[in-house]
Amino acid sequence: MTMRIGLIGAGRMGKVFAHTLAFSVAGVQLAAVADPDEAAARDAAARYHIPAWFSDYRRMLAEVELDAAVVVTPTGTHAQVIQAVAAAGRHIFTEKPLADSLAGCDAAIAAAEAAGVKLQVGFMRRFDPAYLMARQKIEAGAIGTPVMFKGVGRDPGRPSLEFARRENSGGLILDMGIHDFDLARWLMGAEVDRVYAEGSCLVFPELQEVGDIDNAVINLHYSNGAVGNIDVSRNALYGYDIRTEVLGSEGALRIGKDQLTDTLVLTRAGITHDTVPNFMTRFASAYAEEIRDFVRCVLEDCEPAVTGREARAATAIGVAATRSLDEGRPVLISEVLGGSLWKKQPPSASA
Repeated sequence: MTMRIGLIGAGRMGKVFAHTLAFSVAGVQLAAVADPDEAAARDAAARYHIPAWFSDYRRMLAEVELDAAVVVTPTGTHAQVIQAVAAAGRHIFTEKPLADSLAGCDAAIAAAEAAGVKLQVGFMRRFDPAYLMARQKIEAGAIGTPVMFKGVGRDPGRPSLEFARRENSGGLILDMGIHDFDLARWLMGAEVDRVYAEGSCLVFPELQEVGDIDNAVINLHYSNGAVGNIDVSRNALYGYDIRTEVLGSEGALRIGKDQLTDTLVLTRAGITHDTVPNFMTRFASAYAEEIRDFVRCVLEDCEPAVTGREARAATAIGVAATRSLDEGRPVLISEVLGGSLWKKQPPSASA
């Protein structure tokens, strides 16, 4: 069976998913693409041999026979788009985060459940071989009981000012930190119950014009007493720097490295090496694997590896951390939770 998929969003990340769907995932047909920017939709259709393009995703859902849709629109629109896709009876894969608020998460989850469709969220690091191995080692007890989490997430440059607006991206902490918030639960096997964030605009003063910052540190406290720390930055000019460490009672795990290749250049000036240039170079296989898993879940009618509720839990940490930044104080996760859909439970062992 070939799954017919529609792509909603043809911007930077939309092109990443278009390329992945067109060239890296078997058993799917990228049948249509929609983006309010007609030029972007038309260009994606031509570049990736997509039969139909639209400027309105609602028309695409109404006029094209689809099994599923991949949602890669601005964060602030995710909940609205997901509800429309669910109402059309299509299965849904959405890029992270699920939404920029817990109310948006709840609306998206409720819509998918009411329609009886799958909803999977794009936390691709769970599908990266290095992170998968780390999870397996932790489950096998290789480092004993996890007691401390450290996440580093640093981009080599700032995004556009329009993207950086909190109403579009959710802001630095939610946009960049969301992957680490997910890993902080998934690898530690425990829930974060308190956060304290500090951040500033130190390198790109123009970000202040749209209410964003370029560097932040978030301290985590877990319900079982474990602790953690995450730093996110827009100014890692040396390359894309993504690393994670989990310290256990009997050892530790380190995931990620600065080098892209294992080549060292040794000269009189010293020893140098290359760096990872961007997120797609680092996680290309993981992006493909998460879509393959979504396709498998639809065809085999099983639960997605990253459910809406798990994505909501990561969003809750991001919302609390953003409030902590704004208010200059530690914030309990319980302060931002609310809603009947929340179920406090350890993260799923899926993926």
